[in-house]
Amino acid sequence: MKRLNQTNLAALPADVILPSYERSSLKAGIVHLGIGAFHRAHQAFYTEAVLNQFGGDWGIIGCSLRSPSVRDQLAPQDGLYTLVERSGDGEKLQLIGAVIKNLVGPENPAELIEVMAQPSIKIISMTVTEKGYCHDPATGNLNILHPDIQHDLVNLDKPKSAIGFIVAALNARFKSGTKSFTVLSCDNLPNNGEVLEKVVNQFAEKVSPELAKWIHANTCFPSTMIDRIVPATTDDDRRDIEARIGMRDEGVVIAEPFSQWVIEDKFSDGRPQWEKTGALLVDDVRVFEKIKLRLLNGSHSIMAYTGYLSGFDYISEVMSEPAFVNMVKTYMAREAGETINAPAGFDIEAYKQQLRDRFSNKALKHRTWQIAMDGSQKLPQRLLESLRAQLKSNGHIDIIALGVAAWIRYISGVDEKGNAIEVSDPLAAELRALCDANSGNAEATVRAIVGLPKVFGEDLIHEEIFIANTIGWLEKFYAQGVLKTIQNEFPAS
Repeated sequence: MKRLNQTNLAALPADVILPSYERSSLKAGIVHLGIGAFHRAHQAFYTEAVLNQFGGDWGIIGCSLRSPSVRDQLAPQDGLYTLVERSGDGEKLQLIGAVIKNLVGPENPAELIEVMAQPSIKIISMTVTEKGYCHDPATGNLNILHPDIQHDLVNLDKPKSAIGFIVAALNARFKSGTKSFTVLSCDNLPNNGEVLEKVVNQFAEKVSPELAKWIHANTCFPSTMIDRIVPATTDDDRRDIEARIGMRDEGVVIAEPFSQWVIEDKFSDGRPQWEKTGALLVDDVRVFEKIKLRLLNGSHSIMAYTGYLSGFDYISEVMSEPAFVNMVKTYMAREAGETINAPAGFDIEAYKQQLRDRFSNKALKHRTWQIAMDGSQKLPQRLLESLRAQLKSNGHIDIIALGVAAWIRYISGVDEKGNAIEVSDPLAAELRALCDANSGNAEATVRAIVGLPKVFGEDLIHEEIFIANTIGWLEKFYAQGVLKTIQNEFPAS
């Protein structure tokens, strides 16, 4: 089977949407760190729309900071890949051409720094997940003891972390007198621009106070809120699309039709006209990110841990069980809903129903295991901020505590049938050791895990209502299993 590439476009089926601009003359204006499936289904999708409608030098140079897999997928395809939107109504296929080159940071760090330092690059965007910020999620400070940060501080010419690459490129611009770029976080973190600015400045201060002062005066770090469900692409997906388009596409990305991007309109040196292709440019994204993180991401994490432990592979399967639907409805109405003030004109109840409909999309194979990854980095934003708000106002915390208990049960590394769980988390070994040391003792396990300040801060270990609630749920999980617990506690009405 022939491979998708620029020379084969005429052979694609007529219903595949193609780029309408001339790719051969497209110049790069964006470098994106962490070019995984989400970026290709989201920010690259919006940028593609800008290029199709308005043109401009906004091609994307993608960069992987760990694995060469995306580069190896896209290089033989001239950077092209198929974005497949799936729903119960069928599929929509669009060929994305905005990504014009892919680099692998560890293979040639100097090349990536040089590219980022070029004056033609106006924006450095990133989707490196929460752990890629090398910060303490409980405080937002740079983790100076992180091995990549320690390496980068003494090897700034060949960094490993996204933070190291950004500061190295900013340092090159500072020394050459070149205008700074915008650093655009597109990760699921509250105030993600502020968090990124903080860790970059803390790192830069270690390199040079003069550099840190220049960054502070010349570099913008807009906050954003991003939303689109993008499951991991499977071999079955690739085979399906190969049969559909008549050629092999190793870089295919699957997504739901829904997409949202809210961006703080604060840029150092220009930007694409994203607001004309569906993005929302605002002065303050915080209300939007709070709604999304607490309702969508909070629900997702609770469903991921309880669903995985109940034997469900996919989120749509979790939503096929009435008790889980009732749990999610209750969580949205109470625990998360009580902490949110929706902006004027925003129909919060319609948004909640829209989320539940999106979760139920059977065409998307969104694995509970995928969402469960990196829980130690995700829970502080997705659940613990709501928890603190509810504790302060004496609000409901039951289902938040249930979610934390399910996470604790999950990170023990052994499921209810005695099978090993592949826990993907930067603190996996430390968390497993604490669970093993207190095996079977719900109270001791909860107190040991919640006593980790790098996840729970210094305060929550002293909140006895939360501790007791979490212990109670974990005891029920031990006694009757997660599925039976959810069915008993949230019976379908």
